[in-house]
Amino acid sequence: MLKNLHLKKQTQLIFGLLMGIIFGFLLQKGGAGKYDIILGQLLLKDFTVIKIMLSAVVIGMIGIYILKGLGLAQLHPKPGSIGMTVVGGLIFGVGFAVLGYCPGTISAAIGQGNLDALFGGLIGILIGSGIFAHLYPGLQGVLKKGWFGDITIPEYFKVNPWMVILPLCLVIILFFYWIESMGL
Repeated sequence: MLKNLHLKKQTQLIFGLLMGIIFGFLLQKGGAGKYDIILGQLLLKDFTVIKIMLSAVVIGMIGIYILKGLGLAQLHPKPGSIGMTVVGGLIFGVGFAVLGYCPGTISAAIGQGNLDALFGGLIGILIGSGIFAHLYPGLQGVLKKGWFGDITIPEYFKVNPWMVILPLCLVIILFFYWIESMGL
C-alpha cells in the first residue's frame, strides 16, 4: 500500500491532513499553545515546548530513515544556504517576538480558540508571506550566499545516516534528562 503512495495525490493529502491533526492535537494537549508555557520557554523556565519539538524531531528522523530503509520513502531535500537560514531566522524571530508564537504553536493556539493567534497570528503570517513574496526577487543575491545545495548532514560528512541520527538522539535524550533533573 505505501509503496505506491507517491502516485496517489489525494491519498497523500488525506494522510498529510491526518498527521497534521494528530500533531496539532499533541501540541495543544502538551500546552504548546498556552501563553504561560511559551513565555516560560522564552525565559528558560519551562521547557515544555522544546521537549515537544525535539520529541517530534527524534520521531521524525527515525521514522523517515526507517521508511527510507524499507524502500517506502524517498528523501527530497530542498537546497539551502546560509543566506536562506539567516533570512528565515529573522522572519521567524520577528514573528515570534511580535506575537509570541511560532508556526507550530500558532496552529495549536488557533485550534484551542486563542483569538490573538487567529486574528493577529494568521493575518500576520499572510501579511508576512505577501511581503516576502514581494521582496523575493530582490533577495536572490542574499539568499544564495553560502550556498550548500540539497545535501543532508550525513551526505555532507559522507557517513551512514544512522551515524548522525543515533548520536543526535542520545544528545537529545541526555538533554531531556538534564532539564528534567533541573525541574524544568
